[in-house]
Amino acid sequence: MKYLTFAFWLVLAAAPAAFAVEPDEMLAAPALEARAREISRDLRCVVCQNQNIDTSNAGVARDLRLLVRERLTAGDSDTEVIDFVTARYGDYVLLRPPFAPRTYALWLAPVGLVLIAVAIGAVVLARSRRLVGGTALTEAEESEVARLLAPPHTEDPS
Repeated sequence: MKYLTFAFWLVLAAAPAAFAVEPDEMLAAPALEARAREISRDLRCVVCQNQNIDTSNAGVARDLRLLVRERLTAGDSDTEVIDFVTARYGDYVLLRPPFAPRTYALWLAPVGLVLIAVAIGAVVLARSRRLVGGTALTEAEESEVARLLAPPHTEDPS
């Protein structure tokens, strides 16, 4: 049973590799192929959103992989390839977009949302503390509450 569990986890861990680059896309030169794979790991599939194009099965990802290999074969550097793809698809295609004025919202939105959540939490907490420290009941209100909470009087028929 132990080996079966290990085999299951091994197959599960290797599953993304099964969807990697198809053989007909691979370059003959191992050095170029290694560069293409490295670049592909840093580019986001525009269909799958948070998956890189190296492991995506989407048609757009395949087209992007072919484009990367085409540019590398033409003699472009890694930076030139990434710049070309970014110029075509925007910073969205980068899994690690640059910290620049056009991406400030992307980088700062999580911090802003946390600050808003903390502010809302502080307001709710302050209001609940104010409600807990309310005014005491008057004697008339206390006697009414006691009357309402008292057990009902039942008459004994005997």
